[in-house]
Amino acid sequence: MPDFTLHKQLEADSILVLDLPLSQLRLQNQKAIPWLILVPRRTEIKEIFELSAADRAALMEEIVQASQALTELYAPDKINVAALGNMVPQLHVHVIARFTQDTAWPNPVWGKLDTAPYELGALVEVKRRLQDFFSQKADRQIAGTRS
Repeated sequence: MPDFTLHKQLEADSILVLDLPLSQLRLQNQKAIPWLILVPRRTEIKEIFELSAADRAALMEEIVQASQALTELYAPDKINVAALGNMVPQLHVHVIARFTQDTAWPNPVWGKLDTAPYELGALVEVKRRLQDFFSQKADRQIAGTRS
């Protein structure tokens, strides 16, 4: 998608982890809680229903994969998935690991968490762990198709 442009707020608040088949997988740069954002690389799309059927299916699979990554890497009590877009109209989906001990529990996280960003070393490590998870998942899928 050569004409895809990431909304400036998403770019400012998150870090690119990797490109999935449909979406950019981004890490919310807020160390208080593991928080991923999927941004489908589709221009002018604001709502999930505006995606093609194939893109909706791909987005759902990417939500599942992001949820699995957070579950495997952090063992949260709950995964929250949300596509709000009230402040940023570009379609994006939040996948958030929640813990009964987090400061926002059981309420939504918006405006309730410390907004301090990751320190560089921690950011590099989190990004590497996420990339490793998705790389290993892809390797397992390739191996499964060869069986």
